[in-house]
Amino acid sequence: MARRTGRTSPTAGPRPKRDVDYRRLRNPFPVMDLFEAEYIADMHATALRALEDLGIKVLLPEAREIYRTGGARVENEMVHIGREMVDAALASAPRSITCRAGSRERDVVLEQGRLVFQPGAGAPHATDRERGRRPGTARDFRELIQLTHHYDVLQMLPPLVEPQDVETHVRHYFTLEAQLALSDKFPFVFSRGTPQALDSFEMLAGFRGLSDSAFQAEPHCYTIVNTNSPRTLDVPMAQGLIDFARNGQMSIVTPFTLMGAMAPITVAGSITLSHAEALAAITLTQLARPGAPVCYGTFTSNVDMRSGSPAFGTPAHFQASLAAGQLARLTGLPWRSAAGSAANLNDVQAANENQLGLWGCLLAGATVIIHAAGWLEGGLTVSYEKLVTDVEILNMIAELCAGGRAGTDEIGFDALAEVAPSGHFFSAAQTMARYRTEFYEPLVHDYANFGTWNERGAQDATARATNVWKRALAEFRPPEAADGRFEEMQDFIARRTAEGGAPPVS
Repeated sequence: MARRTGRTSPTAGPRPKRDVDYRRLRNPFPVMDLFEAEYIADMHATALRALEDLGIKVLLPEAREIYRTGGARVENEMVHIGREMVDAALASAPRSITCRAGSRERDVVLEQGRLVFQPGAGAPHATDRERGRRPGTARDFRELIQLTHHYDVLQMLPPLVEPQDVETHVRHYFTLEAQLALSDKFPFVFSRGTPQALDSFEMLAGFRGLSDSAFQAEPHCYTIVNTNSPRTLDVPMAQGLIDFARNGQMSIVTPFTLMGAMAPITVAGSITLSHAEALAAITLTQLARPGAPVCYGTFTSNVDMRSGSPAFGTPAHFQASLAAGQLARLTGLPWRSAAGSAANLNDVQAANENQLGLWGCLLAGATVIIHAAGWLEGGLTVSYEKLVTDVEILNMIAELCAGGRAGTDEIGFDALAEVAPSGHFFSAAQTMARYRTEFYEPLVHDYANFGTWNERGAQDATARATNVWKRALAEFRPPEAADGRFEEMQDFIARRTAEGGAPPVS
């Protein structure tokens, strides 16, 4: 039978772009409480009691002196922080933080009710289907920054993998240069000692064309500070809090607690400990510089009690996020939580764990959700394919953030009148006007029937994701920068490298 010609397929020609905005999201979901308000009040009071009576171990002498000057009782390395100090810190910390990116359309506002996604961060390994699992390299770091830049639903740049083929005394130059060259999103700077932090601030201010005062007036980068649970603040983390606060840059304070290991085995106990540690660190930032931008943070899950390994996307992880959200709302500060997976490859376990962890964050009202895409092995690996398949879900959530429209055109009485009983709406005027842009267009999901899918090669989602990330890298175009800025940055790096760079502080 001859194939008909002369007919135009309804999908012929380039598809018009849908009018979506994934850069400025608000969380549309009502928050979910885990505990009654009286229990949350008791957890907060217990955290304050722990800081005052038990204290927190602070290994940096300068930090101990700042606490002492602020009114804390210091006994050797133990710092006892009064609740009035915590109250004053929470009162001075900003409730809304405008994070300045490389272009104004990439600026990120952090406050409760906003929603920002980041991919997985801090992994020593990278993996993909073609090159396998490997220690993170400079190439991996650059490629993963490119992929993060490519997807609008990822609004901040984290340190996805450690580029282990770059020596530690110059690694901070490489990681910041890669972020600035390959993206104009809000960048991350390591807090691994004052010399590295100040180098990075100078690099960033120069690349953005900012004076020292202009740079310090607003946050142009951020760092993540993890406490050493239970109740310890080590040297580089304490120094990072001070350095970033004094220079007006943002710290995200994130105790990383695992129930049954470095935190009590109960959700209430582990979140109480995490809350105490977060309050101690936030207090240090405000003592160093009142009004310094800082985010409350938490990352709490449980361990597998048979192996001792971290577990993520568990019911306890979900519940911990909800409880943390209740305490974060009590502080009023923007706050960070995390998804993630302990699976060893991008399979159904990985998808299940990441989604349950993600929904715990969403229903807790988290402002920033990190490890939302790509994280495997409890943070030991970032997967290129998982980053893509997770971004698919984040895109769908971003679609939900826009809400629904129900105006006259959407309700569509004319469409109802046009179609006779027992008819269909495929060719209705309303359908023809909207069919190209009404629905979300999947990134990697395949809605074809079995026969069509089989004819196309019967690829599963992970295999399709490989094609997606390879195409994104092949088509990548970096954002433009002001004339001469790259050359100036390269000159700075060459000069500082010749001078010996800046080794991290341990």
